[in-house]
Amino acid sequence: MKKKNRLAILGTGNIGSSIADGLLDSQAFLPEQLILTRRKLHRLEKFEQLGVMTSSDNLKAVDLANILIIAVEPQQIDELLTEIAPALKSDRHTIVSVVTGVSIQQIQNRVQEDIPIVRAMPNTAISLKESITCLASTDKGEALELGKSIFNTVGETVVIDEELMGAATALGACGIAFFLRAIRAASQGGIEIGFHSNQALLIAAQVAKGAAELILKKHQHPESEIDKVTTPRGVTIAGLNQMEHEGFSSAMIKGIVTSANKASGVYKKD
Repeated sequence: MKKKNRLAILGTGNIGSSIADGLLDSQAFLPEQLILTRRKLHRLEKFEQLGVMTSSDNLKAVDLANILIIAVEPQQIDELLTEIAPALKSDRHTIVSVVTGVSIQQIQNRVQEDIPIVRAMPNTAISLKESITCLASTDKGEALELGKSIFNTVGETVVIDEELMGAATALGACGIAFFLRAIRAASQGGIEIGFHSNQALLIAAQVAKGAAELILKKHQHPESEIDKVTTPRGVTIAGLNQMEHEGFSSAMIKGIVTSANKASGVYKKD
């Protein structure tokens, strides 16, 4: 990123901290280019030790930065936007919101300015530069390109229609928890068949990583890779069929749909 850019993360909780970790690790931003805010400043000490400015003053952060990542909880965003609205300048600031369920138009109505706004939905793997971040904006030019340039440094990006942001929340963001639970379940199965817990978790996690890499690097459909390890009357197909009898695929699908439906209702307007 250009050295003239300064980026503020307003509301640096779990996802905000993960974003900061990823941006620093990728060296997309130097510590002196970042400003992090939250009420409980002691939770940002590790960033302060790295040379990052931390503050509980959102207006100060807005004054110093030109890129503003809003990472507060949905129920906190109205108060935050009302607070910073007087300090926003349409020719200087770009807002990037990672807040679930709050539309670009709802943000625009609060700030009362022609501020470029991008919605982004990353996940916590952003701290390791392994996020998938879905992006949407009514500004298809400079603002969207800015969003892509930021989040491409910490993983992959996909530009979507804003109406799919609830779906992106369920599959891309909540999905981290779903796949972690699958890894945990696999490791528990490993313990039951004889592995020590640390061995079972290592094997399960590496298998999950390898499976993902087969899809990402070979660009194959999962079933084509499954076919390579399922033989007639074999061990793999027996296990797969038992999982399907117990509702493995349907449970995952229902969970994703449930989370997508929930995402659309988490923001309650004043």
